[in-house]
Amino acid sequence: MRPGEATSVQPGASGSPVELTAGAQVRSRRRRAAAFRWFCMVMTLSGLVFLALLLYQVLRDGVAWLDLDFLRNFPSRRPERAGIKSALYGSVWMIGFTAAFSIPVGVAAALYLEEYAKPSRLTTFIQINIANLAGVPSIVYGMLGLVLFVRGLQFGRSVLAGSLTMSLLILPVIIIASREAIRAVPLSMRQAAFALGATRWQVVRDHVLPAAVPGIITGVILALSRALGETAPLIMIGALTYVAFVPEGPMDAFTALPIQIYNWASRPQAEFHELAAAGIIVLLVLLFVLNSAAVYIRYRAGRRSS
Repeated sequence: MRPGEATSVQPGASGSPVELTAGAQVRSRRRRAAAFRWFCMVMTLSGLVFLALLLYQVLRDGVAWLDLDFLRNFPSRRPERAGIKSALYGSVWMIGFTAAFSIPVGVAAALYLEEYAKPSRLTTFIQINIANLAGVPSIVYGMLGLVLFVRGLQFGRSVLAGSLTMSLLILPVIIIASREAIRAVPLSMRQAAFALGATRWQVVRDHVLPAAVPGIITGVILALSRALGETAPLIMIGALTYVAFVPEGPMDAFTALPIQIYNWASRPQAEFHELAAAGIIVLLVLLFVLNSAAVYIRYRAGRRSS
């Protein structure tokens, strides 16, 4: 350095307090990020471990009771003669009618709110209430079904009353999931169809809805799975706990798998607890079939759209 030249100190030079402070902050952030990652991993593994233990206990207690007689026999006071036929058929009837009622209404409502409804206070009010209804406890829907369908419309303790109650329960979920799937369709697809002279209905029918089918199907299957496993609304509308017949129409009395499982689990005999475990296995298999159907439909719809 020549005489008379002033020395200059550059900010952030090696070893300066500024650099040391920034480095400490970066290391602290990395430690917090690593700790949060490990926390999330531990929580996930804990949930999987508890789930595995529950499944192991259910399989250990219920596998021995699973045979054709268990699926073909009606409930009985004798554990060795008890079966789940009436509950299995009742659940299939109820889910079939629930899907028939809820899917068209839910998807149509989602299409209207996303594609046709103009922004207004009424539209905002409807959207807020749909979101709120998705979080209402299921027992409230059971009370509504009891007042409206069982007593008001005189449907009684029938498959139709149970299906309509379950449709009210899952409608908000289907609407929200369908709206998200429709909203995920690129806007450019709509604009290209409009540019070619298509009407709004043609755009929705030929472009928006086919592209949104995988997401809609996923939401529908998840909603139906929830309806299949619900117990409180069915107890509230008066679904029978002992049924020794198979429903032959929508106005027949019925029971469902959750009701039958609850009935067996509430008895003091250990054999009925094992029957409840076998019923849980049947219910899990039915849910697995529903979710597998959703995966297959998503796969076929994805290939068709591509």
